[in-house]
Amino acid sequence: MATMVNITVTRKSQSFVAPSEPASSAEPETLELSAIDRVPGLRHTVRSLHVFLSNKDSTTTRRDHAAATARPAEVIRAALSRALVDYRPFAGRFVGSVVAGEACVQCTDEGAWFVEAVADCSLEEVNGLDNVHPLMVSVEELLPAPEEGVDPTSIPIMMQVTEFACGGFVVGLVAVHTLADGLGAAQFITTISEFARGVNKPTVAPIWARALIPNPPKLPPMPPPFFQFYGFEHFVTDVTSDRIAHVKAEYFQATGQYCSTFDVAIAKVWQARTKAIKYRPDFKVHVCFFANTRHLLTEVLPKDGGFYGNCFYPVTVTATAEDVITSGLLDVIKMIRDGKARLPLEFSKWAAGDAKVDPYQLTFEHNVLFVSDWTRLGFFEVNYGWGPPNHILPLTYADYMAVAVLGAPPSSKKGTRIMTQCVEEKYLMGFKDEMKAFF
Repeated sequence: MATMVNITVTRKSQSFVAPSEPASSAEPETLELSAIDRVPGLRHTVRSLHVFLSNKDSTTTRRDHAAATARPAEVIRAALSRALVDYRPFAGRFVGSVVAGEACVQCTDEGAWFVEAVADCSLEEVNGLDNVHPLMVSVEELLPAPEEGVDPTSIPIMMQVTEFACGGFVVGLVAVHTLADGLGAAQFITTISEFARGVNKPTVAPIWARALIPNPPKLPPMPPPFFQFYGFEHFVTDVTSDRIAHVKAEYFQATGQYCSTFDVAIAKVWQARTKAIKYRPDFKVHVCFFANTRHLLTEVLPKDGGFYGNCFYPVTVTATAEDVITSGLLDVIKMIRDGKARLPLEFSKWAAGDAKVDPYQLTFEHNVLFVSDWTRLGFFEVNYGWGPPNHILPLTYADYMAVAVLGAPPSSKKGTRIMTQCVEEKYLMGFKDEMKAFF
């Protein structure tokens, strides 16, 4: 287990960064959010750390050679200010009632919260912040926090750039899910990185267009979710590309159909967790993931992309514990695939107002495994001028939900990283054994 090293992170400056150009109108514009954006459960922050190693040669990827000696925090701060011109809502504030589902965004240009910090050690000294739990530096030291008394969910985006003695740096991001899903947030961060590299205009132009998202009649509200704290433990494992490829080939041989890395990894976590916990055989267990639905709205959304709002649907796959435990892995993969195949129909029924219960109102029971896939959002391709991140730590864990997150190991290794917080300590050894026996 990693031990905390005696290092100091000093926050040198913190302030709001406003758009670099004034708004065209003196009156702040108030923008309506979509029916999905307004889901009360999305009014929470998504936190992540993006680790960029020192790369002396990569400054040549920046167009402005005179700026090659500039500090990352300085460059990113200026780029953020420029990006907010195109993405004004990120510089605005939420108004209206979240509980009543009537929140809007007011483009006040108050700005995004930005923190510049320095650490008195190299990234090497803290193991490159590789995903050992706990990390050798406190996560809270590397994430931006607003001033005392300010609700972090009132500020759409906060960034902290911590520069390490080696020349590497860590970007700590805190984004409110109400304004953007993972793909949308990555699109915004990509625009910041393009300006940081000296690009004149974003490759993808942002589109607000929230009115194009279906807005079915509101279903009667369910009672608010009950949050029970389970004390789930962290466990991280890296899976080689070869192992995943082998299972994909087996699945194709058995079914004549393709499956994805996501399908293989999640089927195994679900099965390993169910086996380790030893639920009653007839007990229902669920896996829930958030499927992108942009491809189901191609008739209404702009063809060139650019939509950065929430555009996903919660897909839930349900089986008895016995079925998940006694089935072969290929059969569990098929359960996941069948859940994905139901997406177009389920989403269109919800959009048409045919859903009996609100699929966006989630329950956080012990027997529900929530899955998040960070590999295809676009964060791994972000380059501020010093090369792409060595790795990313999604901090999407909560003590009241069982979670599995798919990411990537540090770039020197190939494969898939599975980060979990889904079993209590008494089941952890059994869960690890199940996972390691396979991977």
